[in-house]
Amino acid sequence: MKNYAAMLASAAMLAGSLPAQAVTQDEFLVRRTRDVIALCSAAETDPLYTAAIHFCHGFLLGAFQYHVAAREGLGTKKVCLPTPQPSRNEGIRNFIDWARDNPQFWDENPVDTMVRFVDLKWECRS
Repeated sequence: MKNYAAMLASAAMLAGSLPAQAVTQDEFLVRRTRDVIALCSAAETDPLYTAAIHFCHGFLLGAFQYHVAAREGLGTKKVCLPTPQPSRNEGIRNFIDWARDNPQFWDENPVDTMVRFVDLKWECRS
């Protein structure tokens, strides 16, 4: 799980298909998936860049770790990461890229969107 934690944190630096808009204080409330995308995609020149990237990493990592623990506790839909496990940066980049490609989820709860992504990408199939 440590490597996946590393994986989920990278989108901020590596997500780059849309031009970055200036981060707003309101996006730190992470009410919608689009807020997480904005935080994780902050431009290095943005005055809130450092805070946005750190928030992105912490938010997604915490949500992922909770999701894995909850699934294990319930004994359902466990998460099976590939070997070798993706880095935290790769995981976050994968999530942000997937979220950008699925704008139908942009106005949904960001944790729900992250769980949807994880379950589609890494749910145990056996």
